[in-house]
Amino acid sequence: MDFGRFIIQRLLYLVLQLIGVITITFFFVHLLPGNPAQALAGAGASPSSVAAIERELGLDKPLPEQYLIYVGNLLHGDLGTSIYTGQTVIADLNQRVPATLELVILSMILVVVVGIPLGVYSGLRPRGVGSRAIFVYGMLTGAIPDFWVGIVLIYLLFFLLAWAPAPLGQFGIGQPPTHRTGFLLIDSLLAGDVSAFQTTLQYLSLPVVTLVVAHMPNVVKQARASVVEVIQSDFIEFARASGLPERVVLRYLLRNALAPVVATTAIVAGFLFGGAVLVETVFSWGGVGQYAVQSISNSDYAPITAFVLVAALYMAVMYLVVDVVYALLDPRIRLAK
Repeated sequence: MDFGRFIIQRLLYLVLQLIGVITITFFFVHLLPGNPAQALAGAGASPSSVAAIERELGLDKPLPEQYLIYVGNLLHGDLGTSIYTGQTVIADLNQRVPATLELVILSMILVVVVGIPLGVYSGLRPRGVGSRAIFVYGMLTGAIPDFWVGIVLIYLLFFLLAWAPAPLGQFGIGQPPTHRTGFLLIDSLLAGDVSAFQTTLQYLSLPVVTLVVAHMPNVVKQARASVVEVIQSDFIEFARASGLPERVVLRYLLRNALAPVVATTAIVAGFLFGGAVLVETVFSWGGVGQYAVQSISNSDYAPITAFVLVAALYMAVMYLVVDVVYALLDPRIRLAK
């Protein structure tokens, strides 16, 4: 199969996945306890008032009919209105998604840039002191929740040592740069505001370190295991016996060892997005994760469904990228189709 057909096939899978996610999420969200109309009317509202709000929101219609209406609105770019914020869900997501993506993307970059070399080093020297320390780190942090790591870091680096700013969102109590993209680092650079750029980095430091410390061990352990497995393979022994330079052997080793690491990286990307839900709450981040938690607490159906859709789209795109990278590393993947 040529590379173009391979990409088209994966894009078709992505569309089918999103259709399935939308359908399952819609029906499951409506099974959650709580009544949005009751939450909107207030605890002391009369049954007639609640019923009137249900009619206004369309919640009195049969669930299949509500689903068809939702899909029709979705095709026109309408994700509904939040009863908690009073804004359209699209407007809420435009404000909050960049905050989450900035957090997750920076964390993902550090996980890859730091985690893969640590895993490779550990695999090349499995009996060294550094390798054993990396292994212990992976075992310990793999069993610790990310929000707990965040709380500990706040206590140590903010409360005790005063090295990090207070967990007061993306920019603290100051005035953020003019909104252009929603990504404060980019907006700071576009505005030419070095001070705002530095402040944004300071407030990003703790939540990013929290996610990296909590989720990087998966990449480290997979890279280590892959290197150990490949380094013992026959073709590596043959390459060395043939007198190839060590840098050439290392290139062959990494090309074969990194393919499974790429797949693990995609899984970790999902963990980072999911971990951001609680980490954002701990750091008052104001991203889409915190938005989802607030929506669940208020039985706000439209934002919950939209959050799952955004998360599914994020993961589908990540897996598409991984499929492409995997196919580039190992052409047998696309030739086998």
